[in-house]
Amino acid sequence: MLRIAREATYSVSYKDSGKRIDQFLVEKDFSLSRARIQTLIKDGFVKVNNKEVKCSYKVKLSDNIHLIIPSEKPLELRPEPIDFEIIYEDPYIIVIDKPAGLVIHPAPGHYQGTLVHGLLYKCNDLSGIGGVLRPGIVHRLDKDTSGIMLVAKDDLSHRHLINQFKEGIIDKEYWALVHGPVKEKEGIINMPITRHPVKRKQMYVSESGKKAITLWRKIADLSNDIALISANPRTGRTHQIRVHMSYIGYPILGDHIYGRKRGRFASRQMLHSKRIAFQHPGTGKKLEFSSHLPEDMKRFMIALIRLKQKD
Repeated sequence: MLRIAREATYSVSYKDSGKRIDQFLVEKDFSLSRARIQTLIKDGFVKVNNKEVKCSYKVKLSDNIHLIIPSEKPLELRPEPIDFEIIYEDPYIIVIDKPAGLVIHPAPGHYQGTLVHGLLYKCNDLSGIGGVLRPGIVHRLDKDTSGIMLVAKDDLSHRHLINQFKEGIIDKEYWALVHGPVKEKEGIINMPITRHPVKRKQMYVSESGKKAITLWRKIADLSNDIALISANPRTGRTHQIRVHMSYIGYPILGDHIYGRKRGRFASRQMLHSKRIAFQHPGTGKKLEFSSHLPEDMKRFMIALIRLKQKD
């Protein structure tokens, strides 16, 4: 038996006449994404004058549109106790400190023990993303990248935060150890990135790619050929900081894909999501959170500084 979360009926006015049905509904119900509305249309939960329509249908003056939003379905994953810290939580969002080595989503080879499994275990008031009771991952960190992550609890919060990323409102700062020597104090990398034509799991700089901008500055020289830098990505391309820093000749230490084959050994890529600032999706208030450097990065940095002092 179908369980209905809520339903609504709309009439088409003169100013809305001619709009696509999915566009019309996303403007009427801000809590739903366009993708979610398109799914509802395809599944028959939207009727115009008591008839099902396609997403491309253009509404007409005085059309009667009935929208049904079914209750969210449970995600077909078993919650698991996973070790990570929740820095902040309220009815809208969760801010977590992700440890290195933790995979975000279930995927081939990682069907258990992911961040999503842990969020399902720790969070009891998820209200659904895309019709499923699940956490809304707003931005992703690679498995071996540690630090701050932002997660939404419901469709409306998820949509708000995604839009902030698209509009460049969310400010993210990463710290990284890079090969050098790094001669410049700071720089701007404005080079498009796309997927590699042969190595499909990798990205690379190409004029045919999407716009990608990274601001960076040197924090400290830890040795003659390794530095600590801060990176502020203004766009959100896959592997953006790793690709950009490698492109300008300062690859991240321990990055076995985009880094140097030779050099000091690191157990993982020394990249950490240090800080995030954004507008709260419910209150509009600006929030900012930061994360301490993980122990492996701190130990590595201390060892480099001691070696430098001996030279």
